[in-house]
Amino acid sequence: MSASTGTLDRRAAVKALLADRGELLVISGLGSSSYDLFDAGEHPGNFYLWGAMGGAAMVGLGLALAQPKRPVLVITGDGEQLMGIGSLLTIATKQPGNLSIAVLDNGHFGETGMQPSHSGLGARLEVIADGAGIGNVSEIADMAGIESFRNSLRDLGGGPRLARIRIAAGEVERALPPRDGTYLKNRFRGHLGFKVS
Repeated sequence: MSASTGTLDRRAAVKALLADRGELLVISGLGSSSYDLFDAGEHPGNFYLWGAMGGAAMVGLGLALAQPKRPVLVITGDGEQLMGIGSLLTIATKQPGNLSIAVLDNGHFGETGMQPSHSGLGARLEVIADGAGIGNVSEIADMAGIESFRNSLRDLGGGPRLARIRIAAGEVERALPPRDGTYLKNRFRGHLGFKVS
């Protein structure tokens, strides 16, 4: 078993992360992480990124800086985070205490045919994040780790934090969230208390 191989069920892990979510705002990355978030329960505090590969962590950073009194969680995959690897450097320089990033790492590019990703070939995203200057990093391989990470999500001063969650590779049924960008934007803005016209 390589260091990138995980056994956690992705859907169970995301559902456990979001249990009793309270005021948590959640940004999901491209593809499977959006399906996982939607499957865990539709919520107006969910913002699904469709076709914005590599952008989830940066959108999360912008939201965390704009909403410093609200906890922000980015849920993304290893392939999407690898595409936006430079975002970890920017996040480290800004140090938003309310930002958490959960990288669902199965070691594969799931959206393009399950080719091995860089993490599947040995790159460790939590080590890269630590090297970038994100001091609160962890590798999670069991549900006890998920629970511990979940308990830290509401801490507005403990971030930024990044957890590499080692999930099992494999296909799961797609649970498709809304795709209408205008609807998602307006719903999310309304949830934040902005007037939506």
